Amino acid sequence: MATVQYASKSKLLIAGALAALIVTTGCTTDPVTGQQSLSRGGKGALAGGVGGALLGGLIGGNTGALIGAGVGSIAGGGIGSYMDKQERALREATAGTDIQVERQGDEIKLVFPDTITFDFNSAVVKPEMRGELEQVAKVLNQYPSTVIGVFGHTDNVGSAEVNQRLSQQRAESVAGTLETFGVHRARMQVRGFGYTQPVASNDTPEGRAQNRRVELRIIPVSQEQMQQHQ
Repeated sequence: MATVQYASKSKLLIAGALAALIVTTGCTTDPVTGQQSLSRGGKGALAGGVGGALLGGLIGGNTGALIGAGVGSIAGGGIGSYMDKQERALREATAGTDIQVERQGDEIKLVFPDTITFDFNSAVVKPEMRGELEQVAKVLNQYPSTVIGVFGHTDNVGSAEVNQRLSQQRAESVAGTLETFGVHRARMQVRGFGYTQPVASNDTPEGRAQNRRVELRIIPVSQEQMQQHQ
């Protein structure tokens, strides 16, 4: 398990740099407000960049660990249908909660706002959120041919060091909770990004609230990808 984590650290750093590049090049500007946002193409490229680096980090040289964790693979033509079914199951599992489910190409992103996941400045998952994570874990266990990025994010209040540590701790806490409900740790890559990847302006309370979050990135594993790394 430790080997999987250390082997993939550098590749996740590449993922962060790639994501930053794509955010820069995949933006559109509103001609009225001047506000920048990701174009549809940019969003697809961002999902693909993060997913590719995540897969490379977890699969590269470690197919045995993934197979031992029960991770299967999907024939290329069946990926879309597989992820469609998983998306529906996740939407059902999170219905009535504030957990956001987003589809990005063949990847699925879940966003957990800190207001429902943690108390202020805490990395301990709230008791009520544990039940919701249990439902998410059940779906992840039903669809084992995926790997999962667990990424922590903060607003920009406080030092970079403090925010980096808090984001990492929160990501680890969510991953640990999923693990207690049967999601194998070898399927997960965990990282905190501090305040380096905001999704809204940090100039308003509402924007800062959106930036404080933990994201799950659920990435399908194809037969071709597994064969390349065997």
